[in-house]
Amino acid sequence: MRIHLVDGTYELFRYHFSPGNRDSERGAARGVVHSMLRLVEGGATHLGVATDGVIESFRNELWPGYKTGEGVPPELMAQFPLVEEALAAAGFCVWPMVEYEADDALGAAARKAADDPSVEQVLICTPDKDLAQCVTADGRIVQYDRRRQKLIDHDAVVDKFGVPPASIPDYLALVGDTADGFPGLVGWGARSAAAVLGHYRHLENIPDAVGQWEVSLRGSAKLAATLAENRELALLFRRVATICDRAPTFAALQELAWSGPAPEFPDLMGKMGGEHLVERAQKAKARKHHDLPPRSA
Repeated sequence: MRIHLVDGTYELFRYHFSPGNRDSERGAARGVVHSMLRLVEGGATHLGVATDGVIESFRNELWPGYKTGEGVPPELMAQFPLVEEALAAAGFCVWPMVEYEADDALGAAARKAADDPSVEQVLICTPDKDLAQCVTADGRIVQYDRRRQKLIDHDAVVDKFGVPPASIPDYLALVGDTADGFPGLVGWGARSAAAVLGHYRHLENIPDAVGQWEVSLRGSAKLAATLAENRELALLFRRVATICDRAPTFAALQELAWSGPAPEFPDLMGKMGGEHLVERAQKAKARKHHDLPPRSA
């Protein structure tokens, strides 16, 4: 069994800002339903979708500069409850996050699913670098960038960032994340963080004194001093960047099994201008019922 976990927030933003979107009030929500049906048509059987019902989370209490909903178009924000209702009516398991973030739900669900011996692989469907920390060396949890059709496994994470998945929160703590609103430490960049963490793995293993470093790189004295002076801040940023396994998702894997649209799906799609999606959902359900081979996704 393969589990597909989808970043609904990423999908909603992607469809809203797509050049082909001609309906700013409902188009993105329709696009996400279309996207999920494509997965089913491609053979996916167990799926979960996480959304940021509220952009703010517990991380805003940890770091005041953390991302908020400021600047997000109101017509896009208004589609979060719409897409959540539409996905649920389409038969998908949806996790709207309030205290936590969609990333937390994806990570928590991935780790929980991977603990089940019946699960062959979990695909976290998002290119978001934060989720790279959930990728496992045994290949049971991977990321999948659907737009680029690219699988991101353990080796791909190391190739891209220079550190293994478990070190991604430490890496982000040093280099910062402008999208999430925390700056990292002054002077630390991708190359220096990769070089140091490639050896020490985690922040607490990096000595304060550069003379104790077993890694040689340009500007190391200044980098060491910056880290020594701001170690508590770096540890805070690591906490901000760490996926939280406490996010509520599913109780049993069967909740993720797609069984087809609910009776209210056609009416809802009619109101959303997505009548064409009703027939697609019904055909996908029929194919599943008759165990026919999947369409190409």
